[in-house]
Amino acid sequence: MIVKSFELNSFKIKDKKIHLIFGNNEGLKNDILDKIYLKDFSGEILKYDEQEILVNKDSLISNLFNKSLFEDKKIIVISRATEKIFNLINEIMEKELSEVNIIINSSNLEKKSKLRNLFEKEKELICTPVYEDDTRSLNFVIQNFLKEHKFNLSQEIKNILIERSNGDRINLKNELTKLKNLSISKKIISSEDSIKLSNLAENYSVFELSDNYLAKNSKKVSNILNENNYSSEDCILIIRTILSKSKRLLKIRTEIDNHQNLEKALSSVKPPIFWKEKDIVKKQVQSWSTEEVKKMIFKINDLEGLIKKNSTNSMLFVSNFISNY
Repeated sequence: MIVKSFELNSFKIKDKKIHLIFGNNEGLKNDILDKIYLKDFSGEILKYDEQEILVNKDSLISNLFNKSLFEDKKIIVISRATEKIFNLINEIMEKELSEVNIIINSSNLEKKSKLRNLFEKEKELICTPVYEDDTRSLNFVIQNFLKEHKFNLSQEIKNILIERSNGDRINLKNELTKLKNLSISKKIISSEDSIKLSNLAENYSVFELSDNYLAKNSKKVSNILNENNYSSEDCILIIRTILSKSKRLLKIRTEIDNHQNLEKALSSVKPPIFWKEKDIVKKQVQSWSTEEVKKMIFKINDLEGLIKKNSTNSMLFVSNFISNY
């Protein structure tokens, strides 16, 4: 049975004993675990990696059905799950679970995945896909955080935070926490405060590199690459930043293809483009066709996979990609 992330609060989640959460949004996975399962939970929490489970299957089965002298309820979290756990799930389903909830955390699963199909079709199982956060969901994260901690931010600051979070609510929450701490001593927080506090502001060269790459300012791109010594983690940040900005560029190009003029297309983007960025975004729009942007997005996705497999040569891969339009 499929239960979407926004439906979980109103769903009797704990009546379903095995829950598969799959996708690449680790921040949303953490939220589901913390807010749906662990909030006000006083029982035993056991965490395993799939490999541990497969090697010590008997130990898991024992933990499932042996009650502790001190704790009746259990939550078992299995991380980095793959198709290899399929047979074990079928075996567990044949037994009766009373006071145990099993949460299975997996990366993205294709539609033809046996594991995914099992959870989608079986009424006694539930699965929740967690996709990359969009502007709407990030705005929702901000509003909930501000309401919970009782302080306010201007719309301009919200837009800056969303833009710089790169679609990652973990990054976003980290920056919101800094601003919350600042609000204790400062009643009014400015956009300059948010930029100065942001870790991402320290990596300004990454944003500058991404913007100039998309604007095809080859000389500026070359200077930035020569002046900075990027780590493998920086390389991931670079390509994800380019990917995020490329998706925005694709939306603008699509609006223009649908007979919108440039100014209207720019104003239709959510979150709104920060006024300081407008000139370079205009140049980006003029530098790429819609089809070229689509091809670039596919190449960036392939590049990220290549870097993850071979982090030693990550900067070489990124430099070659950026230097060849």
